[in-house]
Amino acid sequence: MERLQKVIAHAGVASRRKAEQMIIDGKVKVNGEVVKELGTKVSSNDDVEVEGVPIVKEAPVYYLLYKPRGVISSVSDDKGRKVVTDYLPEVDERIFPIGRLDYDTSGLLLLTNDGEFANLLMHPKHEVDKVYIAKTKGIPTREQLQQLKKGINIDGEYLKAVHAKINSSDPKKNSAIIQVILHEGKNRQVRRMFEALGYPVDKLKRERYGTLDLRGMNAGDSRPLKPHEVKQLRQLAEKNVE
Repeated sequence: MERLQKVIAHAGVASRRKAEQMIIDGKVKVNGEVVKELGTKVSSNDDVEVEGVPIVKEAPVYYLLYKPRGVISSVSDDKGRKVVTDYLPEVDERIFPIGRLDYDTSGLLLLTNDGEFANLLMHPKHEVDKVYIAKTKGIPTREQLQQLKKGINIDGEYLKAVHAKINSSDPKKNSAIIQVILHEGKNRQVRRMFEALGYPVDKLKRERYGTLDLRGMNAGDSRPLKPHEVKQLRQLAEKNVE
């Protein structure tokens, strides 16, 4: 038996907090009856509906994909472009990406059908490290990289990095390879921060997500996460919650 709001969150309908509000608002039915009690527990045999839509119960699955450039971080695209789920055709469950990587960004992307797990990892207060490697046009100064850690206001949005350092630079080609660590995952965040400093990003790759990396993988490769990897990610996110 599991709490009703946890079952709703797991199905990816809403976060657990929003699921609780849906229950209070009378938008949830169990076996055809409206349920407003937050302590309600249900089993796999119970039929749960949220706003009239039945929840499909699937065993949770977790995958790591090395996303290539030129791929949409979505399960479908109305323009017919390649999407990340095209690289996992053998997966029967209705998986979706946890967060996103831009069309032109490659690297580590997680996919799951566990909505609660996805919400846990994506929330910035849980402080899960996302490590990127950027190749920039131009070589930023140490002071400018400090600016990234202090934060930059771009179009009314406050963007900041946890850490930023130059791994290598090429004065002849006027380019640099820079490691950037984020806790957030705002739209085009790394590219926008460097553009604001005057250093456009040529290439961008996410190399690490929490305890996971891309060792032994090529672009387009995918694999299921091991149970201990899922547990480590969950513990990593939960330890930073007050």
